[in-house]
Amino acid sequence: MKGEKIQRMRDQILNGPIEKTLLILAGPLIVNNLVQVVYNITDTFWLGKLGREALSAPGTVWPIIGTLMALGMGFTTAGFAFVGQYIGAEEYDKANRSAGALYSLMTFFSVATAVTALLILPYALHFMRVSENVYPYSLTYATIVFLGLPFSFAFMAFGALMRAAGDTKTPVKITLLTVLINIALDPLFIFGWLGFPELGVAGVALATVIANVVGAAIGLYLLFTDRVGISLSLESLRPDFEFYGKLFRVGLPSSIGQSANSFGFVILTRIIFGFGDVTYAAYTITTRLVNFLTGISRGISMAMGTMIAQNVGAENYGRAKKIAERTMVINFTIASLAVLVIGAFRVEIFRFFLNDPAVIRESAVVLKYFLISVPFFNGIFIVVNRTFSSAGHTKKSMALGIFRLWGLRIPLSYAFGYIGAITVLGITIPLAELFDFTSKGVFFGMGMSNFIAAIVALAWFLRGTWMMRIIEDQSKN
Repeated sequence: MKGEKIQRMRDQILNGPIEKTLLILAGPLIVNNLVQVVYNITDTFWLGKLGREALSAPGTVWPIIGTLMALGMGFTTAGFAFVGQYIGAEEYDKANRSAGALYSLMTFFSVATAVTALLILPYALHFMRVSENVYPYSLTYATIVFLGLPFSFAFMAFGALMRAAGDTKTPVKITLLTVLINIALDPLFIFGWLGFPELGVAGVALATVIANVVGAAIGLYLLFTDRVGISLSLESLRPDFEFYGKLFRVGLPSSIGQSANSFGFVILTRIIFGFGDVTYAAYTITTRLVNFLTGISRGISMAMGTMIAQNVGAENYGRAKKIAERTMVINFTIASLAVLVIGAFRVEIFRFFLNDPAVIRESAVVLKYFLISVPFFNGIFIVVNRTFSSAGHTKKSMALGIFRLWGLRIPLSYAFGYIGAITVLGITIPLAELFDFTSKGVFFGMGMSNFIAAIVALAWFLRGTWMMRIIEDQSKN
């Protein structure tokens, strides 16, 4: 590990002005997030030329992909927390060893995940009630993406380790390259331009896999040649079962939480598809737009995570709390402005992607009943959740995530969308009269889940039980 470079950034994170440091760390991450969303929007744009069914395919299968990838992401989160806290505590050799152990574990885990994914895919799509029109597109897209999972995991681990070290620029440079490759290959593979085979939806998936292979290869090269803050060697990649145990203790709750949440979106997709392809297409485009306009706030949250991890490692708990609080204010403001922009230009934006009058009409329902809750989700819930996970308190982040999705979003969406009436404390609430068994009820339930979850998250954050570093005693996590 390059001590001077890491030490300089560590001093900035532990002692520098909070807002300035957030900006330094967040700038590249914001670019990274916006570039990633531009890529997703590009996919949506080109697939829209093939029709509503093709456009819906990636959004349909991403809950399945996310469920399986979340298992690995949990261990990446644990590795991020350990490396960040070791750097904060100035134990650089342990940080390097932790990075190597994370990579070796992720290699084994990603292969097993890919095999499992391919086996369960057809059953998962049928369970989600994916329509007959969308099913073949979704099956093709997901199969190809699953074959490239090991490279996705490797690239994901590289980005997390760089963020833990305070280097947010290097992963962005690589991401920019991979996204450019993706954008360039999309139309060539989809439509068969310049002599390439015409692959349709399969072309989008293939372009994604190729880009991830490039990103993973570059990341490993940089780590093995000691060109970034963290360095790997064949020795550091040796299986370390003692450290694997630590990763499992901290990472397993995060893996369970993220997988449970991703699987929850499988259920949610089933609920939304109950109202037809039009509703799901409107939801897919809307989520792409929200991700683009809130890319800034998400980048700031990721930068905050680096600052939280290192400050908790250095036992600067008061500063860590202040960092999180200021991030909430910033992100709530940004997300609110984003929703206003979508509301003001909704029709024009949707027509750009898919000139379908039915989908454009449905987008008004999504905006009215769901999007207004996004500032509470992005500004409060995500910040608190990342604070818990960055501090290594993954049981808290797991519980919070499961509560939002399984305790609130799924039951509320189903109740308001499909149930005629409910009785609470002897009072009957006629849900059918409020929403007429339409998609309005589903999106209203989704919005309510964001409001309630944000309030609960804020109350838990203020208790301060997350202010304890895990590199001292993992058993207290």
